[in-house]
Amino acid sequence: SLPLLQAARKRNSLNLLELSEAELEEQFVRGDGPGGQATNKTNNCVVLKHIPSGIVVKCHQTRSVEKNRKIAREILQEKVDLFYKGEDSDVFKEKKTSEKQKQEKKRRAKENLERKKLFKEMQQLDKE
Repeated sequence: SLPLLQAARKRNSLNLLELSEAELEEQFVRGDGPGGQATNKTNNCVVLKHIPSGIVVKCHQTRSVEKNRKIAREILQEKVDLFYKGEDSDVFKEKKTSEKQKQEKKRRAKENLERKKLFKEMQQLDKE
């Protein structure tokens, strides 16, 4: 089975649990990673904690604090939904269906490769 909290970050989920601002603890810290002085001197990384569940999200995807706050809340909302609903969560179901589609696509590609291989072998035999 999929690790539940790693299934988060799907956009189409409509049926998520609502978060209240009273349940959230927000911090702004210095980001890390590539970007040099632009990231090392500004506190635009958002650390968001959901107090009842203890789930923590760190978001430093953009240079804008406001965008990072919004993205962090979206990710946290999905993770909290997964935490409380488990396998009944829409996020989990979407992740599972996308995994199945990916496996089916791989299977079809493998079959096509085998067919091409057989076709080439048949052509080689015909030439001889």
